[in-house]
Amino acid sequence: MQLTPENLSTVDFGKSELIPAIVQDYATGVILMQGFMNLEALQVTFEKKLVTFYSRSKSRLWTKGESSNNVLTLVEAHTDCDKDSILILATPAGPTCHLGTESCFEDAKPELAFLGTLEKVISERKNADPKSSYTASLFAKDLSRSCQKVGEEGVEVALAAMKQDKEELLNESADLIYHLLVLLQRSELSLPQVVETLAKRHR
Repeated sequence: MQLTPENLSTVDFGKSELIPAIVQDYATGVILMQGFMNLEALQVTFEKKLVTFYSRSKSRLWTKGESSNNVLTLVEAHTDCDKDSILILATPAGPTCHLGTESCFEDAKPELAFLGTLEKVISERKNADPKSSYTASLFAKDLSRSCQKVGEEGVEVALAAMKQDKEELLNESADLIYHLLVLLQRSELSLPQVVETLAKRHR
C-alpha cells in the first residue's frame, strides 16, 4: 500500500516499535540501504521529504545525510502486505553508504539499473562545456542533429543484425540507446515514461 501523510497510522508498529525500512533508488531501482523507523521517524520523513530513521546506536531520530549532506529525498513510501515493513523510493544526493559507495549492497545491482544511472549522467552533463563532453556537444547543437543520430544508429543496428554480427549489434544497440536517451531529455521526456507506455500497452 502506498503511504501518504494521512494514512501513516495504518503501519503496524504493534509487533515492534521499530520496523525495517528499505531504501531504493527511484531512478535505478538499486537498493541503497536498510534502517529502522518508528512512527515519529516516518512522520518526519514525510514532513521534511528527507528519509529519517531511528538510530539504535544514537537512540534518537537520524536524518540520512545530516552530517555528510548525502541526503535521500523522499519520492514514495509503501508498506508490505502485513504493514510491518516499509519500502522507501528516494532520490540520493550522493553516495549512500558510509564507505563512499552508491549502495550499502554495492555488489547487488540489477544490470538494467545502469540505464537509470546513464540517464542521470546525461542530465548532469547537458550544460557542461561542449568541448569537454560529447553529451554536452549534442545538447549544444540543433535538435535535428539528435534526431539524425537516432535515425543513423537505428539503421546501423538493423545492418548489424542483417550481417549477424553479434558484437557489432551490441555496440550499435548501445549507441542507439544512448542517443535515444539524449533525444528524450531534449524533448523533456524520460526513460520511465517510455517504460510506462510499454506497460500500458501490455495491460
